[in-house]
Amino acid sequence: MGKGPGLYSDIGKRARDLLYKDYQSDHKFTVTTYTNTGLVITSSGTKKGESFLADVNTKLTNKNITTDIKVDTNSNLFTTITIDEPAPGLKTIFSFIVPDQRSGKVELQYLHEYAGISTSIGLTASPIVNFSGVAGNNIVSLGTDISFDTASGNITKCNAGFSFSKSDLIASLTLNDKGDALVASYYHTVSPLTSTAVGAELKHSFSNNDNSLTIGTQHALDPLTTVKARVDNFGKASALIQHEWRPKSLLTISGEVDTRAIEKSAKIGLALALKP
Repeated sequence: MGKGPGLYSDIGKRARDLLYKDYQSDHKFTVTTYTNTGLVITSSGTKKGESFLADVNTKLTNKNITTDIKVDTNSNLFTTITIDEPAPGLKTIFSFIVPDQRSGKVELQYLHEYAGISTSIGLTASPIVNFSGVAGNNIVSLGTDISFDTASGNITKCNAGFSFSKSDLIASLTLNDKGDALVASYYHTVSPLTSTAVGAELKHSFSNNDNSLTIGTQHALDPLTTVKARVDNFGKASALIQHEWRPKSLLTISGEVDTRAIEKSAKIGLALALKP
């Protein structure tokens, strides 16, 4: 069976990753360790201004069942249990947050050669029901993402999207916020050998007639070092360099400057991820 259209969240994902992934203005430190039993423990800390946020995440995989448990600074307990392929193409995900009693949710994902479907329902008396579906193939796909609040009887989310992929380019168009926001994105691979790519994202709001445009690029200086840069129509320019100094251990330095207010200090972000 060939590659299918994926899930709705995959529409425009390559462009979003190029333009936004790994950019940050905070200082983040992450350490991952592995045990002989297959348990993966990841500890992370993030300094946001004067605040320091930390969490510990444990992941255990046993056959086709993966259990993720994360505890954060505020003593919230996030639990996700994923059952991979109880039937061909099907994935079942249970998730809940303690002490939030309304956070319980069960999600079913089904991937087929010509369709990708995800549906979830909250584990409450009056749950929020979400459905997203994509039909097509690995070239052209059309999908929708809808949420319905059974307590109020209102549709809380209604999005639609279209994606076109061919050889070295990916273009997508999505209509979000119940038809108020139109987002067009473009991703083009310039050179696969050096992972060189360019991308752009244009957002238009019909309610206030606002437009925003972000353009970015990436390039691999060598197999272990990647640089990225982006600029938007508001004059904010960002750049980052990411180096894999040992297998799966990454050092990322990113910066942002407002070209319309050069006198203001630039924002510098640092992320260090350590894996044995």
